[in-house]
Amino acid sequence: MNIQDPNRPTRAGSIDMAHGGGGRATAELISGLFQKHLTNPILAKGNDAALLPPEAGRLVMSTDGHVISPIFFPGGDIGSLAVHGTLNDVAMAGARPLYLTAGFILEEGFPLADLERIVMSMTNAAEEAGVPIVAGDTKVVEKGKGDGVFITTTGLGVVPSGVHVSVEHARPGQAILLSGSIGDHGVAVLSKRENLEFETEIRSDSAALHTLVAGMISAAPGIAVLRDPTRGGLAATLNEIAQAAKVGIHLEESKIPVKSDVKAACELLGLDPLYVANEGKLICLCDHRDADAVLAAMRAHPLGRDAALIGTVIKDEAHLVEMETEIGGVRVVDWLSGEQLPRIC
Repeated sequence: MNIQDPNRPTRAGSIDMAHGGGGRATAELISGLFQKHLTNPILAKGNDAALLPPEAGRLVMSTDGHVISPIFFPGGDIGSLAVHGTLNDVAMAGARPLYLTAGFILEEGFPLADLERIVMSMTNAAEEAGVPIVAGDTKVVEKGKGDGVFITTTGLGVVPSGVHVSVEHARPGQAILLSGSIGDHGVAVLSKRENLEFETEIRSDSAALHTLVAGMISAAPGIAVLRDPTRGGLAATLNEIAQAAKVGIHLEESKIPVKSDVKAACELLGLDPLYVANEGKLICLCDHRDADAVLAAMRAHPLGRDAALIGTVIKDEAHLVEMETEIGGVRVVDWLSGEQLPRIC
């Protein structure tokens, strides 16, 4: 007897313009694919807008577009990435994510099996995070007018009382913590894009960070700043903080975790891990008196086992990010003039 795997896409055919026309094909796509996998009590009502119960506290909302190439990569795909990316943007405000929405731009000719695989991945990511996708939309564009699939997700969350996480709270003297090794996501995507093979497979670090953040805030509610170093990597994110808060940042290269295979791949490809995108890491600025407690909370969580204290916020009228190198010198970690890796998120 042949038992079908429920986690395996089964659809044949491809997207055509009728799927975006609002008729029978659209209804069949929504009911037979999207609702089949994404269903929950709110989405199942079938309204044009999700009716949500009120929540106590300050609301946080974030929207993110995802245009990654390739759409499937070691450790994830555009579907799980779309869920994780928006959940993390909400979590970086110190918020507990509540709901997600998703918008799909599909290109004519895109395989239905690939679309189902992506939707199943989104479903799994949302269920693992405990955050439902409660509304969505689908549009179809002519062949050659898109690139397979683009996904935009919006997240809604609530900030607990007493938590005030914002870049404006960065101050000289604060500790800078990093939740783990950098560069995994960017190198994983590039290796798949360029068909590169290394001795061990480098996998994306894509993950939802809100439970890690909750543990950190429980240990130290006064955390000042949280950021996830996605496009532009650690270097771009720290420069953004320094410029926005009018502070300087001093890093210690020897304390920044980078996996040996990622470091080797970056050397081979002429990349600097500091500028490579991540999708499952965060930066935390907190009072030095809280650093040990926050670091312990991070290391107690599966996504923060390799967390490290990597530097200090300093007073600097030029608002530079500087790094003490492993050989004892100091160099400025500046913005990139261009994009090191395009279409990475």
